[in-house]
Amino acid sequence: MRRMMFFGAAALAAAVQAGAQDVPCGGSFSGFVRDLQAEAVARGHDQAAAERFFAGITQSDSVLRADRRQGIFQDPFITFSRKLISQHRLDKGRQMARTWDAVFDRIEREYGIARGVLLAFWAFETDFGAFQGDFNTANALVTLAHDCRRPEIFRPQIFAALALYEAGDFDPATTTGAWAGEIGMVQMLPKDILENGVDGDGDGHVTLKTSAPDALLSGARMLSHLGWRHGEPWLQEVRLPEDFDWYEAGLHVEKTVADWEQLGVRAREGRLDDGRLMASILVPQGRGGPAFIAYPNFRVYFEWNQSFTYVLTAAYFGTRLEGASVYDAGNPAPGLEGDRMKELQRKLAARGFDVGEIDGILGAGTRNAVREVQRELGLPADAWPTQALLDRL
Repeated sequence: MRRMMFFGAAALAAAVQAGAQDVPCGGSFSGFVRDLQAEAVARGHDQAAAERFFAGITQSDSVLRADRRQGIFQDPFITFSRKLISQHRLDKGRQMARTWDAVFDRIEREYGIARGVLLAFWAFETDFGAFQGDFNTANALVTLAHDCRRPEIFRPQIFAALALYEAGDFDPATTTGAWAGEIGMVQMLPKDILENGVDGDGDGHVTLKTSAPDALLSGARMLSHLGWRHGEPWLQEVRLPEDFDWYEAGLHVEKTVADWEQLGVRAREGRLDDGRLMASILVPQGRGGPAFIAYPNFRVYFEWNQSFTYVLTAAYFGTRLEGASVYDAGNPAPGLEGDRMKELQRKLAARGFDVGEIDGILGAGTRNAVREVQRELGLPADAWPTQALLDRL
């Protein structure tokens, strides 16, 4: 699969936390490149290397077009996950697990990350390395830093790419990847590679485009640095009792696994994990659809990608690759789409709820507002918007 709003890891999270900053952008592109080169030297980079690195940089209209048209996951979880999790990806994932068994053993030993987690990322990001993107990475990063939409994200990546160039692990003329600057089989930004890159095959270089050991170990190290808890689970399908309080479902509520068990939550297969772990219950399509328990490691996924639907699908696919069965889709009520979702958002906003942009997309703000208004109206507060709710409003 090609790009899916994946800005790599900590760089995006840090930029979001920092908020808008006074980062130079815009103006003459050639002048912008000259200023970058001067700043690189001032930062301590070798002057000759900086001159070579920036000599061939050009602005990329195709990158700007890709940035403007990037997709947002609008399909509900069941539809989206069925699209992404094909039999081919399951079979290929199991084959790759066997092929790189020693690498995954090392990852599990050193980082405590199950192989299914990285196999799922590898599958979704590049179809196990088959589609890594053909945008010139240096041009993409400088173009996006020059553009004034999110310069605070991309400007640091340029100097990281220069450092990789000086180490012999990046070629500004030939290194290619995704339109947003991610490189390699699991799609990492240059700064993430610089900070978390692992020479997994022992050749003296970190080569994420052609070396599966380098890519997988680097991805594992990044997940570990983002907070992955060694040897712990991330997601598990559950069955909920008939009297379950639907307002308690969602990432806004955490209880110990033991507490959830006392409330009647049961694993669909096997047993729930350590009763002392904190966890949340997720019902992505409301009380009629599938249900999962999300352990602490599930939240690390949001450092990798900000979409709830993508995160849940990637996490669930990881469990499938570890042997879990196909989830019980249940029979969820039809959700709202397009103009009807926008109408719901307008009505929620009129009642004082912050749903963000009226865009017809079920984002976190709209989910939270739906949950609260359902509770006000005495409806099951499962955060799933339906025509019945719209009619009540």
